[in-house]
Amino acid sequence: MHAYRSHTCADLNKDNTGDSVRLSGWVHRVRDHGGLLFIDLRDHYGMTQVICDPDSPAFADVEKVRSEWCIRVDGTVKARDESLVNTKLPTGEIEVFVHDIEVLGHAAELPLMVFGEQEYPEETRLRYRYLDLRREKMQRNMIMRSDVVSSIRKRMWDQKFKEFQTPIITASSPEGARDFLVPSRLHPGKFYALPQAPQQFKQLLMVSGFDKYFQIAPCFRDEDPRADRSPTDFYQLDLEMSFVTQQDVFDTIQPVIGGIFEEFGGGRKVDETWEQISYKDAALWYGSDKPDLRNPIKMQVVSEHFAGSGFAIFAKLLEQEGTEVRAIPAPTGGSRKFCDRMNAFAQKEGLPGMGYIFWREKTADAVAQELGITVKEAQAKLKSGEVEGGMEAAGPLAKNIGPERTEAIRQQLGLTVGDAAFFLGGKPKAFEGVAGRARNVIGEELKLIDLNRFAFAWIVDFPIYEKDEVTGKIDFEHNPFSMPQGGMEALQGDPLKVLGYQYDLACNGYELVSGAIRNHKPEIMFKAFEIAGYGKDEVEKRFGGMVNAFQYGAPPHGGCAAGIDRIVMLLADEANIREVILFPMNQRAEDLMMNAPSDPTPDQLMELGLRVIPQE
Repeated sequence: MHAYRSHTCADLNKDNTGDSVRLSGWVHRVRDHGGLLFIDLRDHYGMTQVICDPDSPAFADVEKVRSEWCIRVDGTVKARDESLVNTKLPTGEIEVFVHDIEVLGHAAELPLMVFGEQEYPEETRLRYRYLDLRREKMQRNMIMRSDVVSSIRKRMWDQKFKEFQTPIITASSPEGARDFLVPSRLHPGKFYALPQAPQQFKQLLMVSGFDKYFQIAPCFRDEDPRADRSPTDFYQLDLEMSFVTQQDVFDTIQPVIGGIFEEFGGGRKVDETWEQISYKDAALWYGSDKPDLRNPIKMQVVSEHFAGSGFAIFAKLLEQEGTEVRAIPAPTGGSRKFCDRMNAFAQKEGLPGMGYIFWREKTADAVAQELGITVKEAQAKLKSGEVEGGMEAAGPLAKNIGPERTEAIRQQLGLTVGDAAFFLGGKPKAFEGVAGRARNVIGEELKLIDLNRFAFAWIVDFPIYEKDEVTGKIDFEHNPFSMPQGGMEALQGDPLKVLGYQYDLACNGYELVSGAIRNHKPEIMFKAFEIAGYGKDEVEKRFGGMVNAFQYGAPPHGGCAAGIDRIVMLLADEANIREVILFPMNQRAEDLMMNAPSDPTPDQLMELGLRVIPQE
């Protein structure tokens, strides 16, 4: 028999009754039923119930074991009585009667329990991650991650992509975040950088004549942490293709991503049609370039209804250039209580409040005022049907702008009795973010969101440039290496109207994929950077390797990258990305388990020619 096991803890069933077996694993929990000891023995594959009574020669040793001890047991498989079968376990029809036990590894007092689903502080979980990872949910998440990566590879190979590995130690490259720098011992005073993405290398592969490239690439960015972003490193499905249009990239990646969500989504609906929404429309309708389309709310511009109205705040605001008023419809949100809650939300976001109108059945008070009769008479007329109740608009805004304007707003938004609308005004960039968050909160509170769905949309037509409101300087708003729509001709006009062949894939409020058709023509690239204030010399100095390569017959090419961690986070239905990463950093970018970052030794600093300046 094998030194440690003849079977895993998921293998045994009724057919093994009477077999002598050897199992190894961890003690999940121990139960003492009046001298009869039960151990749930767990390994990576499953669980088997092990029993021992005082007649067993191993009883005295079995009595000593505690949770999370690593043990080996020899025993005989016995069928359970039918009334004792555990249908929740693959091994639930049997139990193993122990004849011999060996402790392979004792466990000290546990800082967190593996059995059960108790909540522990994140600091404790990350410091003892090896224990945290033994828990059923974490094992399940990490197995899913492995299976997702395996499935992605197979799907990419099936589409004739070749997998190549690009360098980890390289030169600094702007990808929108800070680099992690690596000092060079052989070249004192100079630094390498860990790649924020394999961007330049994958483009160079296209110049080298490789038609379809991909890799599961590690990327390193010194970023502030968020729930959906690791502060140090992450993995992405990175791909690039030659002789392709934007639509070709979409048609290539959609069956890969869609297939992964169908395979691992647990039966949740996966959208078959992926809408293409311009960046401008996404900002207007959803207040975000990564909208959650499970939420049916679509915001609209309603400036015309407030211009010159009795609501002075919006009326005066609209006299300023570049301002507008937008409405957030709230189907079924037509109660003063809900409107007050949303007003409080706006105040927490730093706004003085959020205007609202809600529509309700016309009250007897309103009918009395309208007809010049008493409230009692109005009640009688409503009850008898002599007067139709209809609906009325309520709230401070409705009183200020009057019934004609409120009715026009209601019709534009397609609302009815029991619904509401909220309003924000100003320069769109100043309030779009808050409007988008308000839309999300309204959708959640009113239970408008279909939680059993993965809703995808391509966000396209990103602007390449933006203008600093203070300095008036033109700079890149998005990826500077994207091909401008219209090529060189587009760069001759207003820079703020130049759109790029750049795209993101949004799913359920997260950005999953980002990519572009690349600017592969040096003359267009130099002009694009010139508009943003970067001279030819600076471009050649910073991106010389790629620019030089483009002088030698660069093909049109494009691609994208999909975040592996974020994909698995959605599939596992987790709200925090650290739940699907084996050994993540904490929110301060610290590895509590390995004590990183750590102080270098004087010898290390001397060898690298570095000196650390103490921080005050």
